[in-house]
Amino acid sequence: MPRSMTGFARTESQHTDYTLIWEVRSVNHRYLEMYLRLPEEFREIETALREITRNKLQRGKLEASIHFQPEQSSGGSIGLDSERLAQLADACSRIDAQIPNCAPINPLEVLRWPGVQISEEMNREALHENALKQFETTLDQLIEHRAREGAELAGFIEQRLDGIAEQVRLVRERLPEILQTQRQKLQEKIAALSVELDPDRLEQEIVMMAQKADVDEELDRLDTHIQEVRRTLKQKNSLGRRLDFLMQELNREANTLSSKSVVSETTQAAVELKVLIEQMREQIQNIE
Repeated sequence: MPRSMTGFARTESQHTDYTLIWEVRSVNHRYLEMYLRLPEEFREIETALREITRNKLQRGKLEASIHFQPEQSSGGSIGLDSERLAQLADACSRIDAQIPNCAPINPLEVLRWPGVQISEEMNREALHENALKQFETTLDQLIEHRAREGAELAGFIEQRLDGIAEQVRLVRERLPEILQTQRQKLQEKIAALSVELDPDRLEQEIVMMAQKADVDEELDRLDTHIQEVRRTLKQKNSLGRRLDFLMQELNREANTLSSKSVVSETTQAAVELKVLIEQMREQIQNIE
């Protein structure tokens, strides 16, 4: 079944010393393109994150971000880096000397300054392993979301295929009648001219006209392409590019049908085919 290229997933996991939150969203794109927003603690696993993504997705523009929230210990005092605090105090004194009457320093703002608080050293290897596992889980949820949207797209495409098949059936049924009508019109025109025409020559003209108006081959190819689209929709691999190619083939046959049209019925059928094909093509742009 096809998968859409748009989706969103969010997971949150709580550990003894921290909380991890992954958010992943994707939109359609010709290729697989990934943007990561990672805190410094997770720069080392960027290559592994990209490898996991390549193993699970083929196309789409992916944005992924992780929020790392260390837990403050409920017991004991908050550890402070005295040297870092002294540096900040010195900087604030120099600013106050240059700009008198500055707003007073907010201690809570000082605590948020990088490096002021001293936290217990975490197991970096376990932190990275947990982040990778959770990212894979988040990516699986994103894929489930994309699969649900892909199922809806497949249903939309199947409906349009049914419409195309119906137009092909109608033209095929009318084709003998269309050819016979053209034969009669030609004979009536000749009769109206009140001229004698060699019967063999007349038959040759009728045959040439019938060949020009005969679209059996185009109708057969349309049927073949419809079957191929249905078969492709049941495959599991990346389908978007193949489906896009099949839309081009369907459109080519619809154009040929239009160029060979000799009556309004086939012209209308060709127009309807183009509308249905374009509707499918727009949706297929979002299929992985």
